[in-house]
Amino acid sequence: MKQIFLFTLVLFGLSQSGYAQEVPQTKQEITLSFSPIVKQVAPAVINIYTKRVVSRNVSPFMNDPLFAQLFQGMGFPQQRLEGALGTGLIVDAEGLAVTNSHVIRGADEIIIALSDGREFPAEVVLQDDASDLSLLKINSDNEKLPFARLQSSENLEVGDLVIAIGNPFGVGQTVTSGIISALARSSLNINDFNFFIQTDAAINPGNSGGPLVSMSGGVIGINTAIYSKDGGSLGIGFAIPSEMVNTILAAEKSGQVSKKGNIVRPWVGITAQDVTSEIASSLNLKTPSGALISDLHPSSPAIDTGLKQGDVITAVNGHIVKDASELRFRLATIALGQTSVIAYKRKGEDLVTELKAISPPDSPSRNTIKIKGKNPLDGASLSNINPAVEVEFGLQKAPSKGVVVTEITPNTMSVRVVRVGDIIAALNGVRVNSPEEVEEGLKHMTRQGWIIKLISGGEERTVMFR
Repeated sequence: MKQIFLFTLVLFGLSQSGYAQEVPQTKQEITLSFSPIVKQVAPAVINIYTKRVVSRNVSPFMNDPLFAQLFQGMGFPQQRLEGALGTGLIVDAEGLAVTNSHVIRGADEIIIALSDGREFPAEVVLQDDASDLSLLKINSDNEKLPFARLQSSENLEVGDLVIAIGNPFGVGQTVTSGIISALARSSLNINDFNFFIQTDAAINPGNSGGPLVSMSGGVIGINTAIYSKDGGSLGIGFAIPSEMVNTILAAEKSGQVSKKGNIVRPWVGITAQDVTSEIASSLNLKTPSGALISDLHPSSPAIDTGLKQGDVITAVNGHIVKDASELRFRLATIALGQTSVIAYKRKGEDLVTELKAISPPDSPSRNTIKIKGKNPLDGASLSNINPAVEVEFGLQKAPSKGVVVTEITPNTMSVRVVRVGDIIAALNGVRVNSPEEVEEGLKHMTRQGWIIKLISGGEERTVMFR
């Protein structure tokens, strides 16, 4: 009796507070379904199958620990074919499709399959590793292809219903549903911008590159990663917002692509950091929000606008900036030549300025030199570091001094020592500021040999050669 009373009381309380659930009253309400949205978007979702040839040395002693160590590096080359799968989305009538870069990276052959069973070859027209997005051109022989509509993710709210469509584990096209769990997730290291939509719609391996769809049938993101301990879905998935997809589509159509097939993104020369509680307190900010300008490049167009080191950027084109990752995302989605409105705080005062996005300047001159001679860098081409070089070779937090390895000639000594993108910071204990200084320094070997200080992948290491 007591349990019945409590149950009745709970129902009464819910109804009084306005949260009572209602029983479906009509046939239409009973049969509510996601199927109209699926029918609208699913035809444009493609399964992607890739093949690549992998070479490795095979030794007859590879299964013997002792002999494998003694004959390390010896053997005969063997090639084998590796396959991979993923998902993509056709975004225009010409057969242009978007997917994740990691889905097609290194592929020698790409085949796409539509939901109706048709299969076509495809080729990569743009691979933007910075955003982990790539564009494919489907060779359909003028056959009509379905395509999906991109929708802005700016008006999303946590709790909104969404569906994910993909090819998990290669089982075939699969639809899952969920909600928006969080927006502007930036505490990840998935791509260079770290700005994602989080959802609990089930996403598994093979879903990468598939669409995250709103209840209006628009694609609001591209599913790209999951948080998982065993490779399966734990209800924590991440999607790249549609705004970044629009950016690479615009870049491809306007020819804003480098020789390497990457996007030539706008450059503003701003280095920013998150506003911590301590920083907010020292700057008399009410909340720890925004992006603090920690450094400005001497060639930055921001200098002419009046922005200074120590300013806190709070919004870009009316979109609130919560941290440094969101600032990088907002600036990366600005088109070249476009002027944006930047809101910022300085000494407690709210200010606004306009900032024009420019191409990364290729100055000072690269002054590229190819190293020759009997030295550990024989065959390496070295260049000065400037903004264009930083962007082209993806140099993160590159030092103001030093030279970068821009090319390596096969079968030369440098192949064993450096990689393209490595920065030579010092030679024989002396900092180097130009390719000429490296070339001259290699002529003089110390008693220990050549001592080269490198920055590779953001980490410093020192190598010695005789």
